[in-house]
Amino acid sequence: MIFENPPTVIGHRGLGSGHVTPPGADGAGPAPRALAENTLESLLAALDAGASWVEIDVTRTADDELVLRHDPTTADGAFLVDTAAAECGLPLLAEVFDALPPGVPVDVDVKTILEDAVDPPSRRTGALLVPVLRREARRRPLLVTSFDPSLLLYLRENLPELAVGLLTWLRFPLWHAIPAASGLGVQAVGLHTGSCGFEHPDSRLRPLEHCVDVAHKAGLEVLAWCPTAGTAPVYAEAGVDAVVVNDVPGVVAALDGAAPA
Repeated sequence: MIFENPPTVIGHRGLGSGHVTPPGADGAGPAPRALAENTLESLLAALDAGASWVEIDVTRTADDELVLRHDPTTADGAFLVDTAAAECGLPLLAEVFDALPPGVPVDVDVKTILEDAVDPPSRRTGALLVPVLRREARRRPLLVTSFDPSLLLYLRENLPELAVGLLTWLRFPLWHAIPAASGLGVQAVGLHTGSCGFEHPDSRLRPLEHCVDVAHKAGLEVLAWCPTAGTAPVYAEAGVDAVVVNDVPGVVAALDGAAPA
């Protein structure tokens, strides 16, 4: 079991993409301010806001460092694979792991890059990750998710004790996503909200609760990304195991309000 108390709230890139610090519990704390996603500060803020897990994006640089970044480019448009880590100004994965309190569970969303197709195997993103994840698994629960099934298979071969999950893209049909994840032999499947029939109704799609039930029968845990505070209770009712969200305090409050007395 990956998630012990579903639906687990996971902070997307920390407190959320484009989110701000929440006010104090009594409203008297510092004024909210913008937080950079995929930073230690954002991860800690997500935990303070009620998230049980945090999610980070990881990719590699020209000098084979692993950094926290969603896109393959820097904010200035330079490609990370052409830029040394010291020039990127981005958090290093190893340093963030060291600074994050032990025991805090992390969903590591691995962004493989174009050059992984041609670079020597020892330089590819998966190979660089293996020793870091092997060490980190001693300190905290980990789930590695990716859109790249080959990365997941590589990690399964080299770290068979590690939980891995297939992410499926926007509006990716669930009748493909769930069998694909099951066939790969991974432990989880991550479904975008656009695939679940609420934002884009699709008469070919079975009810979400039916799809989640099939996934569970196949031995998969189900993550949904990124429900809002308004829709998170619907996903909880459908039985998803975790929600990866941008509005951590809003979703936590919504799920608490939806919980049975």
